[in-house]
Amino acid sequence: MDYSKIPKLSIDNAKDFITTLPQTVKQEWLQGVDTNFHFDIEGDGGGQFSVIVKDNRMQVFERFEGEPNCKITAKEKNFIQLLRGELNPMMAVFTGKLKISNTGEVMKYAKLFGIM
Repeated sequence: MDYSKIPKLSIDNAKDFITTLPQTVKQEWLQGVDTNFHFDIEGDGGGQFSVIVKDNRMQVFERFEGEPNCKITAKEKNFIQLLRGELNPMMAVFTGKLKISNTGEVMKYAKLFGIM
């Protein structure tokens, strides 16, 4: 998969970013992917979200749905800075600004979701 050509969006808040993921990801990038990410983003533009990829389809739920392969927790400000490339992902984890329950899963799909 060529993740380098993921369309970049103007990122104003976490909710808009997460809920528009299905429109920004190319269909061929979803082939063979089977995962469930929970995003727990604290702040006015945040919320709790599930991003489920299965059967060549990505769905976003504005709630936790199913059992996650990985849960990402952050304050909205830090999450937005991470997405914009203003916050180093490794430093965000080390300083507690970003919590990741399964680093292997997030590394596998980070570029697909635009989170690293």
